Amino acid sequence: MLCVLGAITATLLYPVPAAATLYSGTPSNYRSLVDQLQAGDTLMLAGGAYQPLRVYGRNGTPGSWIVIRGTGSPSQTVINGEPGFNTVQVDGSSYVAIENLRIDGRGYDVDGINCKDEITHDIRIEGCTLVRLNNNQGTVAISTKEIVWNWTIRNNSILEPGTGIYLGNSGGDAPFINGVIEGNYISNPIGYCMEIKHQLPYSLVAGMPAGPNRTIIRNNVFTKDDRLSEAGDRPNLLVGPFPTSGPGSSDLYEIYGNFLYNNPRESLFQGAGRMTIHDNVLVGAGSGSAAIYLTDHNGPLSYATVYNNTIYGNGSGIAFVNAPRTYGLATGNLIFSGQPISNCGACTAVLLRDNVTASLANATQYVNQPSLTLGAMDFFPRSDCVTCAGSALDLSPVTGDRDYNRDFNGTTKGSFTMRGAYAGSGSNPGWRLAAEPKVGGPSSGGGPPSGDTTPPSAPLGLHAR
Repeated sequence: MLCVLGAITATLLYPVPAAATLYSGTPSNYRSLVDQLQAGDTLMLAGGAYQPLRVYGRNGTPGSWIVIRGTGSPSQTVINGEPGFNTVQVDGSSYVAIENLRIDGRGYDVDGINCKDEITHDIRIEGCTLVRLNNNQGTVAISTKEIVWNWTIRNNSILEPGTGIYLGNSGGDAPFINGVIEGNYISNPIGYCMEIKHQLPYSLVAGMPAGPNRTIIRNNVFTKDDRLSEAGDRPNLLVGPFPTSGPGSSDLYEIYGNFLYNNPRESLFQGAGRMTIHDNVLVGAGSGSAAIYLTDHNGPLSYATVYNNTIYGNGSGIAFVNAPRTYGLATGNLIFSGQPISNCGACTAVLLRDNVTASLANATQYVNQPSLTLGAMDFFPRSDCVTCAGSALDLSPVTGDRDYNRDFNGTTKGSFTMRGAYAGSGSNPGWRLAAEPKVGGPSSGGGPPSGDTTPPSAPLGLHAR
């Protein structure tokens, strides 16, 4: 059914190719419309309560995406969960955008958005709100269990799920490749806010980017409350290693501009494989844990650069449990902890330099308002903090990283003299740390419709020591 009324306005807001069709969907007809969507088509869903959405075998093109979009702000288009069906199922599709939907699992043991049966690539999930996906820790708001690539998960709010985002399969046989996860707010899951699973060696299939690829995790807010996890406590964010040989073995996680808050019994971040971690704010790791915990887990810790992060909490700051096999660096971090950098049996393999560390009690001498309480905390450096700055950091090993020269607020680092996640002092001109979506930050404010199109730099880990 072609929607004529409102088509001119919608086209002005969301330009589509001339050959595209703009459809108007309602709860009674939308499933039949989904099944006929072709490259360039847009399906606008009216407000109302909808049965589970199934996107099977719908394929746009790089220049003509298929768009399924809800109505209203906040969205009045509600996709309701039903027993035995994931609320949104996407399989065997490509160049499809799912935007501005309210996805309500209604407490059933069903995922919010799931891909599990067929290779699916170039998918964008943007501006959605996912709720009542908390039946148990294994209920996931956004989940992939199949080989996928070029997924963008952007500006979504995931509220009190079992697990927020779970990408890949527990056996390592469903790699998540070349993705962008940015601007999401994930609050108080039972288990992980987000996990990306390890990857076993795999072969390239048609259309898969050969790499080296990068998965970007930036400008997200990952918070947890104090509840026990049913199946064991989990970090706020965990990333597993890439394959040790063949395609993917030179891939990299770039993790920056994120706010990770509160985990009374686990680390805030845990990682293995190859990663760069910079310009994040991490507050409130458990007393027996670490804000940043780097270790062999389902594969080796190979490459890890950790720079310009601000860390505050009762646990240790940065823990190199295992030595990175090719290269390790920790520089320019501002850490308030009784154990700023721990497990230093591995630190002989890590270049440690130009970090500023202090106890929790002395943090008031460095930042405006150190606190574990949301709304009260302000970790922007004080105007009179002399030691928050120093000689220019040598960031030459990481100049291939995206936004290595931008701080947590997205501000240029200038001459690279500041320690921690902020490149300034006095009054914070940027976003105030809170349990809500982050506003601003490096590379924020939009972007390409499918992931991050900046080509990767040469493989990392080839530095002289």
